[in-house]
Amino acid sequence: MKKFLAEFREFTLRGNVMDLAVGVIIGGAFQNIVKSLTGDIISPIIGLFAKTDFSNLVIKLWDVEIKYGAFITAVINFIIMAFIIFLLVKGVNKLASIAHRKEEIEEEAAPTTKKCPYCMSEIAIEATKCPHCTSDL
Repeated sequence: MKKFLAEFREFTLRGNVMDLAVGVIIGGAFQNIVKSLTGDIISPIIGLFAKTDFSNLVIKLWDVEIKYGAFITAVINFIIMAFIIFLLVKGVNKLASIAHRKEEIEEEAAPTTKKCPYCMSEIAIEATKCPHCTSDL
């Protein structure tokens, strides 16, 4: 049992799981913001054109209410969330590519040769003895 609990603790404290937990919490809070945007701002604006409260649009068939206004609001919520997630992923990918390019530039800029302090010849950076003047470096 102790081994199982130790493995579980190791799993939960791994970086990916913690990142996922933070993402879920932030995603839940962000979902409330998007719901408020669509329910409190976008739906009433659309309701101005429909001359009714958009979220209360209902069709009644055989004593069953079909709330198509709520469905359309959910679709608008999804589109907004998907668009914002797309923008976030695009931004993160752009930042990652910029960081990757900086690493490539730094790797290319690393010198591969140095000058011997005695004879001033170009030698390999790993050299411990100059091949031209045989001085110890």
